[in-house]
Amino acid sequence: MKLSRRDALWVGFGSLAALVPSLALARTTDEMIAEFSGGSAVGEGGITLTAPEIAENGNTVPVSVEAPGAVAIMLLAAGNPEPAVATFTFGPAAGRQMAATRIRLASTQDVIALAKMADGSIVRAQATVKVTIGGCGG
Repeated sequence: MKLSRRDALWVGFGSLAALVPSLALARTTDEMIAEFSGGSAVGEGGITLTAPEIAENGNTVPVSVEAPGAVAIMLLAAGNPEPAVATFTFGPAAGRQMAATRIRLASTQDVIALAKMADGSIVRAQATVKVTIGGCGG
């Protein structure tokens, strides 16, 4: 098989694209909120976000979120290079619509929780966490 110069360039560009993360694919927090809400207005209340005011180490910041009656909860870290942290979905057999995890925060920033309720409404809670030692290489 003979490889032309054009084919070799396409293979090279394809390899480069596979190795280098694409900044064009990175989404902003606002875009993620709009996608999760489906264009619906985002309200307040009905969701409880628990996060520390000050985190001594940004590598493991405990966060919990509870939204009775929710079918899905999305957790975002607005100041991280990739803001999406997790999306939790709850089925009809879920005894409680609550999730707890540890997240990594790059610096002092807002942690945002969105809940999609069973009636289709979207509610939001937000907490600012001050990080004294960065968790994402900082």
